[in-house]
Amino acid sequence: MNRQLAGALTGRVTKWVVLVIWLLVAAGSAGFASKLADVQNNEASSWLPESAESTRAFERLEPFQDPNAIPTTVVYHRDGGLTDDDLAAIEDDAAEFAAMEGLAEAKEGRAPSVVSPAAAEKLSFPAVSEDGSVAQTSVTFDFGSEGWNAMPDIADDLRDIASLDGGDVYIAGAGGQAADSAEAFGGIDTTLLAGTLSVVILILLFTYRSPILWILPIFSAIVGLFVSQALIYFLAKYADLTVNGQSYAILTILVIGAGTDYALLLVARYREELRRHEDRHEAMGFALHRAAPALLASAATVALGMLCLLFAEMNSTAGLGPVAAIGIGVTFVVMVTLLPALLVITGRWIFWPRRPAFRSAEPTQTGIWARVGRWIAPRPRKVWVVTSILLAIACLGLLRLDTNGLSTEDSYTQEFQSVTGQQVLVDAGLVDQSNTVMVVANAGTEDAVAEAMTGLENVEPPKPPVASGDVAFVEAAIGSDPASPEAFDTVERVRDAVHDVDGADALVGGNSAFFLDTRDAANRDNLVIIPIVLLLVFLILMALLRSVLAPLILIATVVLSFGAALGISAVLFEYVFGFAGSDPGFPLFAFVFLVALGIDYNIFLMTRVREETMHSGTRKGALVALTSTGGVITSAGLVLAATFLVLGTIPVVFLAQLGVAVALGVILDTMIVRSVLVTAINMDLGGRIWWPSKLDTEDHQLTADEVAAPLETVH
Repeated sequence: MNRQLAGALTGRVTKWVVLVIWLLVAAGSAGFASKLADVQNNEASSWLPESAESTRAFERLEPFQDPNAIPTTVVYHRDGGLTDDDLAAIEDDAAEFAAMEGLAEAKEGRAPSVVSPAAAEKLSFPAVSEDGSVAQTSVTFDFGSEGWNAMPDIADDLRDIASLDGGDVYIAGAGGQAADSAEAFGGIDTTLLAGTLSVVILILLFTYRSPILWILPIFSAIVGLFVSQALIYFLAKYADLTVNGQSYAILTILVIGAGTDYALLLVARYREELRRHEDRHEAMGFALHRAAPALLASAATVALGMLCLLFAEMNSTAGLGPVAAIGIGVTFVVMVTLLPALLVITGRWIFWPRRPAFRSAEPTQTGIWARVGRWIAPRPRKVWVVTSILLAIACLGLLRLDTNGLSTEDSYTQEFQSVTGQQVLVDAGLVDQSNTVMVVANAGTEDAVAEAMTGLENVEPPKPPVASGDVAFVEAAIGSDPASPEAFDTVERVRDAVHDVDGADALVGGNSAFFLDTRDAANRDNLVIIPIVLLLVFLILMALLRSVLAPLILIATVVLSFGAALGISAVLFEYVFGFAGSDPGFPLFAFVFLVALGIDYNIFLMTRVREETMHSGTRKGALVALTSTGGVITSAGLVLAATFLVLGTIPVVFLAQLGVAVALGVILDTMIVRSVLVTAINMDLGGRIWWPSKLDTEDHQLTADEVAAPLETVH
C-alpha cells in the first residue's frame, strides 16, 4: 500500500471518518445479512448443471409431476407384527393426512397424493411387509416457493397425526430426508457464529495475553461477515447465485478465520512499528505500508482461487466461488481500513498489560522460532529432504480415501428418523415408493420403454405408462438407498436399457439419478479445476516474488502438504471416526481451501524473506523472517484450524471431513511446511531461490557466529 494512502487512512481526523463510514455500512447490512438463510437452496436438483440427464429429465416431467411436489413416506413398525387394530389406525391416519393443507394435486395417470396400505394394494404394489411387522403410507406435498425449508414443519405435522401405541413411526422418503437435512442445518447461523467466535476469542486471549485487544479483531471480523452476507443475499435474490447450507457455513468460517489471520499479521507489524515510532499514527502508517502488500496478495490468491470454482459443472460448487471470494474481498478491505482506525483510536493501552513501549527491545531474539531457525541453519538440505520424505509417506494414506459417495445412512454424523425409517423398510423387504427412476420419452414409445425396464435387477415392475401430448412417462421404484452404489448401478442399467429403445429419446431422472449425476459432475470438476487453481496460484506468486523458481518450489510444498493432510485424514476417517467414505466433491473443496490458505502462509513468510534479503542476504533473511513471523503465522494457523474444526458441530459428514482435513492441513502448513521445509530450502538454495530476478546471486553460507548473532529486522 502506498505510504501516503496508508497514512491517510489512519490520520488524526480520517480515522474517525473511516470508523463512522463502517458503522453506517454495518448497520445497513445487518438486516439483509439476517435474511441470507431465507434464500438458501438445498434441493439436489438445483445443484446440478442444465446439461445433466437428470436435470433435462426433470424439465420434461412437468406434465406428469409438479416440480415442487416432494413425496414423503410414513413408516410404521411393530416387533411381532402389526395388528388389525394397527392397520385400521394407519388407514385412519391416512384419512387425516388427506385432509391436510398443501397436498400436491395428483396428475393424470399418477397415484393420489396419499396412498395408504389399502390403497397401495389396489395399485398393485406392496405396502405391508411379508411378516406383517412394517407398513408404509406415501404422502406428497406441494411446497410451492418455500421448497426444502417448509419440510420440517410438515414432518412435525405428520408426526402429530401418526401414532402407533407400543410401536414406532418414522418420517422417511424424500420428504423425510429433506426435513432431516433442514434440521442438520437448522440454526446454522447462530450455532456456527457462536462456536467460531468462542474458539477464536480463546486463541486470541492466549496469543495477545491481553483481556481487551481481542475485541477489535473480532468486531472487525463481524462487520466483514455482516457486509459479506448482505452482498451475497442480494446476489442470491436478484442474480440467481446458488447459496446452500454448505456455502453458508463455509462463508462464516472463512470470514472469521481469514479476518482474524489478517488481524494477527497486521497487529504484529503494528506492534513492531510502535517500538520504532513514538507517534502511533506514524507507526500504523508504516505497518500498513509494510503489511498491506502481503495481505493483498494473500486475499487475492484466496479470492481468485475460489473464483476458479466458477468453472465447475456443479451449480453448488460454482456458487461457492463468488460467495467465498466476496467474503474474502470484503474482509480484506475491513481489515486494512476499519481495524487500523480502531487501533489508532484506542492507542497503546489496548495492548495492556504488554504495551509495546517506544524503543523497547524486539521480543523475537530468543523465541522458539529463533531456536528452530538456528537449528536448521547448519543442516538445511538434510532437514528439507527428511521432511519431504516424511510428508510423502503421509501421502500414502490417500490409498484409503474412498470418494465414491455416501449413502443417505452414512451422510450424517448422528441418527435421523429418515435414515432409520429407510433401513426399517429395507430390512422388511419393502421398497420405498418415493425412491423411483423416472423416465420421460417420446409419446408412442412408452410401452417399449416400460418393457425395456421390466426385469432389470433391483427395479420393481414399472407402473402403467402415461402420455401427455408428445411426451410419455414411465416410473418404477428401486430397492436401494437413493445414494448408494447399488442405486447408481441400477440407474445406469435403466439408462442403458431405455437409451436403446428406437425413437424414444429417453431421459432418466429421479433421486438416485440426481445423486449419480452429482457424483459424475464432481469427479469432472476435480480433474478440471485443480490444475486451473495451481496455474493461477503460480502466476500470482511469480508476480509477487518476481521469481520463477520460488513459486514452483512453494507450489510443490503446498501440494505435498495437501497430499499429506488428505492421507492422514483418510486414515482418521476410516479407523478413528468410522466414516464409510467421502463425498465426491470433498477432494476439490479440501484442495481449494488448503492450497489457497496454505499459500497464504508462504506468502506471509516469503514476502518477509524477500524484504530481508535486500538487507542481509537470502540465508540470513530466511532466518530473520522465520523469527519475526513465526509466532504470528503459527497463531494465524491455529485460528484458522480451530475455526474449520467448528464445522464438525454440523451433523453432516461432508462438512465434518472438510473441517478436519483443512484444520490438519493448515497445522501442517504452519508448523512443518512453512517453518521447517520452506525455511530449510531457502537456507539451502540461498539467492538462487529468486531465479531469474536480480536477487538471484550466490549467497554465502552462514557461519556459526552469524547464526548465533542477534537478529535485526529491516527498519
